[in-house]
Amino acid sequence: MSERFSEYASFTDDELLDRLRHGEAEVEDYICEKYKNLVRSKAKSMFILGADNEDLIQEGMIGLFKAVRDYDCGRDASFYTFAELCISRQMYTAVQAAKRKKHFPLNSSISLDSPQSVEAGDEQESMSLGRLLTAKVGMNPEEMVLDRERTEYLEKAIEEELSEFERQVLDLYVTGMPTSQIAKVLGRNEKATDNALQRLKAKIKKIITKGES
Repeated sequence: MSERFSEYASFTDDELLDRLRHGEAEVEDYICEKYKNLVRSKAKSMFILGADNEDLIQEGMIGLFKAVRDYDCGRDASFYTFAELCISRQMYTAVQAAKRKKHFPLNSSISLDSPQSVEAGDEQESMSLGRLLTAKVGMNPEEMVLDRERTEYLEKAIEEELSEFERQVLDLYVTGMPTSQIAKVLGRNEKATDNALQRLKAKIKKIITKGES
């Protein structure tokens, strides 16, 4: 942190925002500096949705400014939590506004850690959604062509089979965002969001099973 901001290091976020609202304009620069790594971290996770990283950082800073503007210490959670929400929501809104042709890129780099049960004969094995989405990725040219075909099939099927809400949940889920945060970004309650996640997982399993039959 720059020495020019050293005088602010001992203040809480609430105290800083109070000083800002009493005319100490330099506090805003300090808050931006303090939370720039949060913005970069969110941009890195949202990058998987196909947006440009620098554009996401710009959108994230807009979200941070909105958090500074709108935060109410008597009504909202901690400023960090509120800022995280505002940053994520601003970035995702920007991604949606870009009207991407594809909802998310399916490739071998995607890794989703949330386990789910998959039928394996009479046994149950734990498999992440990421492994389902990237199952059987080939390494030789022939297998790579087949994998591209599987990817195109899966993306088309997801477009057709998932509702808009389920696609939005999936968009954010592949970034590693927890269900509680997804619900806040989308302005939905957590139970409805979790239900949508379970539905889309089941649909994707069915799509993959059908595609491999």
